[in-house]
Amino acid sequence: MKAERVLAELNRLRQDLDKDPSDPEWFTLHHVFCFVSYKMGDFQRYLDENVKPGSEPDFD
Repeated sequence: MKAERVLAELNRLRQDLDKDPSDPEWFTLHHVFCFVSYKMGDFQRYLDENVKPGSEPDFD
């Protein structure tokens, strides 16, 4: 599974919300998106180790 697909879905969820730093949901999604974006290599390694082929959801 490619980390970019998960990051794109996280970004879609974040953009579905109004940008409101006082909203806990927006705040959480925004900062997780930023952190994962900066740590793509680490996130890809995590996915490689923890997501078995065929067990990922259909993102399409």
